Amino acid sequence: MKPLASIKEFLAQKHLAIAGVSKGKNKFGNTIFKELSKKNYQLYPVHPKLIEYENINCYPNIKSLPAEVSGLIICIKPDKAEKLVNEAVEKGIRHIWLQQGAHNDSTLKMSNEHNINLITKQCVLMFAAPDAFIHRFHRGINKMLGIYPK
Repeated sequence: MKPLASIKEFLAQKHLAIAGVSKGKNKFGNTIFKELSKKNYQLYPVHPKLIEYENINCYPNIKSLPAEVSGLIICIKPDKAEKLVNEAVEKGIRHIWLQQGAHNDSTLKMSNEHNINLITKQCVLMFAAPDAFIHRFHRGINKMLGIYPK
């Protein structure tokens, strides 16, 4: 599947888990959660130690997520992301978005072996409509530079 089609297929999922929300206000997982919550997605925060995030029940791991979750956004370091990708595969989640800086060779290999729709090296906020000016600007720059997915 072409990268842009893969992105659109991911964004068609309406029940998304987000691993990487935290108590730290400036974490990018928090920003993604807040932005996507405005865009009609049902979101499920994942954090091993938080009980709730933004007044929503927080799940300690991927295994504990409800069955309707069909997509996972990962905003954590690559060494921890691998475990989450493994759990997602076991859970049957077939759409995974690894935010910039979350992927490594083993997560890429694992996704290929298990036929996962994996998005890497892209920011979900640049593609989830409606998007803010900064994301439209970023998309325009990427198109000018020829690095926007096709």
